[in-house]
Amino acid sequence: MKRTVGSIDGRGRGVCIQAEAPQVQAGEVGVRVHASLISPGTELRGVPVQRLNPEPDKPPRPFGYAGAGVVEKLGAGVEQFKVGDRVACMGAGYALHTDYACVPQNLCVDVPPGVSMEIATATHLAATALQAIRRAEAEFGENTMVMGLGLVGQLCAQLAQLCGCHAMGVDPLPLRTRVAQAVGVERVVQADTEDPVAVAAEFSRGWGIDFGIIAFGGDASQAFEQMYQSLKMTPDGHRMGRIVIVGGARINHEFAASLGNVDVRSAARTGPGYHDAAYEHGCAYPPVFVPWTTQRNLAECMRAMASGKLQITPLLTHEFALADIGRAVDVLVDNPDEAIGVILKP
Repeated sequence: MKRTVGSIDGRGRGVCIQAEAPQVQAGEVGVRVHASLISPGTELRGVPVQRLNPEPDKPPRPFGYAGAGVVEKLGAGVEQFKVGDRVACMGAGYALHTDYACVPQNLCVDVPPGVSMEIATATHLAATALQAIRRAEAEFGENTMVMGLGLVGQLCAQLAQLCGCHAMGVDPLPLRTRVAQAVGVERVVQADTEDPVAVAAEFSRGWGIDFGIIAFGGDASQAFEQMYQSLKMTPDGHRMGRIVIVGGARINHEFAASLGNVDVRSAARTGPGYHDAAYEHGCAYPPVFVPWTTQRNLAECMRAMASGKLQITPLLTHEFALADIGRAVDVLVDNPDEAIGVILKP
């Protein structure tokens, strides 16, 4: 059986290729994909450079890791799902932009009635944001600053507020700040017209920011410094708080006395289990020691979506047929202030 797979060619352009469909393995489900979501920060990060230095003879590179569809086949040992179930699925190398995918069962979660396939595609990135919130150890009433209001940043701000925190979102792109306002982020800062540090002092009512999240890639040194200057200050003049980096950021900053007593934390992936092949295919971690696995984080995000507490629809700005993947990639790369969440549909 052949399948269509979205790929990036050697010129940095989105193309579709025909490839042999994988066979469902033990612990996997075969999914007829109805929709997938492009994660531009990870999936398209190198495309601008690739376009400047094209390699026309380089084979196309399949990409994608977040989709939703209907279970068509079950691998040996799969008991969580049955044929006909609606599932959100994730995983690099598995949940590609395609019309058919074979995905390990613990990287899938049921899609409840009332949640569309388009909304369900955001489950992976929502779990990525949730992992960042868990790394931040958010507490009710704390003040947070989220730098970067792409998909993950938007979801971080919403999840922080669901934890009872006061969230302030910062981004230079007008579309992103408008969407953040539309989903109810408490304070939104247009980074090129407002000073985030001054706004943070007022927003936190003088307490200072308790924790910040950097949710974008590339050079984030200025954003890190602004976030540092916005954190709480001790009577002896040292900053304190937590800074979590969930985007692929590069930061140049001195430590020790130059950073005060600030905890800098990295947040990777969707929770424990992702990239552990044994877990992905069905092995369980002891829940008393590892309560928030990847699959449980996915399920909690889906529950928040189903209840309407986590808003996804305003983040989805474009929808293309999978065959038009070239246009989908172009709008994200060439016009970043025109698109946030881009859906592909086979």
